[in-house]
Amino acid sequence: MPRYEYRCRTCGDTFELSRPMAQSSDPAACPSGHDDTVKLLSTVAVGGSASAPAPAPGPGGGGGGCCGGGCCG
Repeated sequence: MPRYEYRCRTCGDTFELSRPMAQSSDPAACPSGHDDTVKLLSTVAVGGSASAPAPAPGPGGGGGGCCGGGCCG
């Protein structure tokens, strides 16, 4: 079951709840009993053993940027 992180606007505490995805936006009371909470945006880290190769530099040496390393007017 997914875990969601919430923050209490009254006391400022953050807490996590395990609940079904269908209930992720339902109101959640903080452990101190306050009802004014907000669900926080969480990042997910996915690990694995496979890795993608780095992209090869394009013409002109690469370096990234919006135009492949060139200057955009």
